[in-house]
Amino acid sequence: MKRTAMELAALASAAMPGLDIVQAAASPDDPRAFDSAIVTDTDNNHWRVRAPRNSQAAFRLETEIQVLSGFTPAIRAHLPFRVPSVAGAVQIDGLRTFIYHQMPGEPVDLGTITHAETQTIDDIGRIIAAIHKLPSAVVETADLPAYGAEQSRARLLSELDQMALTGKVPADLLRRWENAFEERQMWTFIPRVVHGDFDETSLLIDRNRAVGVTAWTDLHIGDPARDFMWLASTGSIEFRDAVISAYHRHMDLPADQVDLHLMRRAALAAEFSLGKYLMSGIHASDKDVIAEAQSMLRDLSADVDYTGGHDIGQQFWEPVAPPEPLVGNDERDAEAEAEPAVWSEYEPAENATQKDFDDDTETAQAQLTVEPDATQDTESASTEIPEESAETVSGPDQPDDAVEHTPQTAREDSGAELIVHSLSEDDQIIRHDVPQPAAEDEDTQPISWKVVQENLRRD
Repeated sequence: MKRTAMELAALASAAMPGLDIVQAAASPDDPRAFDSAIVTDTDNNHWRVRAPRNSQAAFRLETEIQVLSGFTPAIRAHLPFRVPSVAGAVQIDGLRTFIYHQMPGEPVDLGTITHAETQTIDDIGRIIAAIHKLPSAVVETADLPAYGAEQSRARLLSELDQMALTGKVPADLLRRWENAFEERQMWTFIPRVVHGDFDETSLLIDRNRAVGVTAWTDLHIGDPARDFMWLASTGSIEFRDAVISAYHRHMDLPADQVDLHLMRRAALAAEFSLGKYLMSGIHASDKDVIAEAQSMLRDLSADVDYTGGHDIGQQFWEPVAPPEPLVGNDERDAEAEAEPAVWSEYEPAENATQKDFDDDTETAQAQLTVEPDATQDTESASTEIPEESAETVSGPDQPDDAVEHTPQTAREDSGAELIVHSLSEDDQIIRHDVPQPAAEDEDTQPISWKVVQENLRRD
């Protein structure tokens, strides 16, 4: 049963005898789990009242109390944001309602926050980075779970199996998610302290500054991508990239620890959450939730079929700026010696942005390069792979240790060439666009590949 703001004010008075409340207003929260209100007393002090609507929500609130107790004064003093503190509690029908000291600021909807000022965006990146840098003792003190990278992947695969058994998830989504879970390269992250329920509703904004974080019910050690799920819902790529860039700047990690697949896993988690919502309805025997979840899954399936959805596939793309086109008849016949600038996967450039080291929706194991030869007929141009150089391309059905790829190229309509990189046994990228030194022979002279192609066409 939903409680009104006045009923929550009465619970606050019961929890804190002597509290004289003069005003109460509803506060945004998860409507399926909590009733919330902001109440004001005669001294103009503000308090937040949060009451669980079911036993599962009550368990989450009890967990939050444990989490907040782990934020010692020393930890709070070093955080770039404020954390709630509990003022009182009252038990009704076996479920406890908690009263918190109200913090400055208020949540801002996603559409508004995407147009936030640069300082606000930097605050958001700094806040998420500070959460991921929290000491593990905060989680351990509250006796909360910790999952490694492989554990996280295995748990998701187990949940996927349960979803498949229901017969209520479109088959194309099941295949799409399974392929992503089977991609080992995508699941090599460093586990960190994770908020677990971070989004625009848990972020408090005051005068264009992000000043506080609420909803600490799902804190754990696990995949940091979980705190970026909400960014997968925004239509502003510029905002998403700016937040990720600010996050990496404040994390200040060595180049070899930068998480290249962060947003890919975040997009995957956002899609997969619809399946989890379906399972919650099934477990609760809630027909309305089941129907709503199935409708959203069908919409997602149609969107993926039409647009391709978020990039959570198996390819690891490396964007490369195309070379400048050559002009003039003499220059058309000259071979391009300058190599296009490449963003290195493990060496972000100074003042790097999301494109430099973390565009998880577009990064890949391929490069895009443009042929400078303007005289060659595009339709007749082709590239063949010698049979003796072909290797086994790894796929989802192959064992983990068989990670050898065929350096292959493919011509697209735009004239671009896709160069697929290989992975070494220790999962390091081997670039195939860099020419390997060949043994020199006194009788061998450099041969123009262009001349060879022309001879082949004449023959």
